[in-house]
Amino acid sequence: MIYFIGAGPGAADLITVRGAELLKKADVIIYAGSLVNPALLDYAKEGCQIFNSAKMTLEEVIEVMKKNKEKDVVRLHTGDPCIYGAIREQMDILDRESLEYVSVPGVSSFIGAAAALNAEYTLPNVSQTVILTRMAGRTPVPEKEEISKLASHGATMVVFLTSTMLAELSARLIEGGYAPDSPAAIVYKATWPDEKVVRTTVENIAKAAEENGINKMALIMVGGFLGSEYERSKLYDPSFTHLFREASK
Repeated sequence: MIYFIGAGPGAADLITVRGAELLKKADVIIYAGSLVNPALLDYAKEGCQIFNSAKMTLEEVIEVMKKNKEKDVVRLHTGDPCIYGAIREQMDILDRESLEYVSVPGVSSFIGAAAALNAEYTLPNVSQTVILTRMAGRTPVPEKEEISKLASHGATMVVFLTSTMLAELSARLIEGGYAPDSPAAIVYKATWPDEKVVRTTVENIAKAAEENGINKMALIMVGGFLGSEYERSKLYDPSFTHLFREASK
C-alpha cells in the first residue's frame, strides 16, 4: 500500500498517531526534504529505504512507488498535503497504474502558526472566514483569486509561499482594502525548534521580515483577529440557550 501522510507543521511529535505508526512500519519512505523535519525519519525502522523527493522529479517519485508496489510505501508531505501538496498529480498517475493508496491527514502549518501566536482565526464580529492563499509567482493563481480581490473581503488571511514577495504583498493587501496599520504577523517555521514569531502591520511586513532575517518558510497572517477587539462567544454566554444548556433566568 502507498500512504500519503501529512507530516505536520514541523515538530516531530506533531505528526498524527496514525501517521507515526505507518512511518514505523514503512519499507520505503519518500519525504519532501525541502520542508519536512528530518527528525521525523527517526520513526523509520532499520533497513527502510529513504528517498528525498526534493532532488527528484514526479516521474522519479512514481517510479520508486511502482518498483516497490509489493511493499508499504510512505509519501511524506509537510503539514497536510491537501494544501499546496501537489498530491493530485501523483494520485492520478497511480490511478492509471492501478496502484492503491490512502491518505492520512496531518496538522497544517497554518494551524501550527495559530498556535505559535496563541490566536483564534475566527472571532465573533471580527472574522468568521479564513482565506488560505498565495501570491502568483512561477505558479500562477486564477485571476479571480488575485490577492487584492481576496483582501476586499476583510476576512482573516493566511498567505503561503510568498516570503520573497512581501513588499508586493503589502501593496496588494492595502489596495484591496486593509488599512496600512492593520495588524499582521509573520511566523517562520511554525513549531520547529527555531520557530520565530514577528508581529507587525500590513505596511511593514517586508521591513519586519528583513529585520528578522526571514526570507523563506514563513506564513503571513493578516486581519483583525490579531487585534484586541472582539465580541464574547454566544456558546458560553449564560443568557444563550442551545441544545445542551438552558439560558440562565
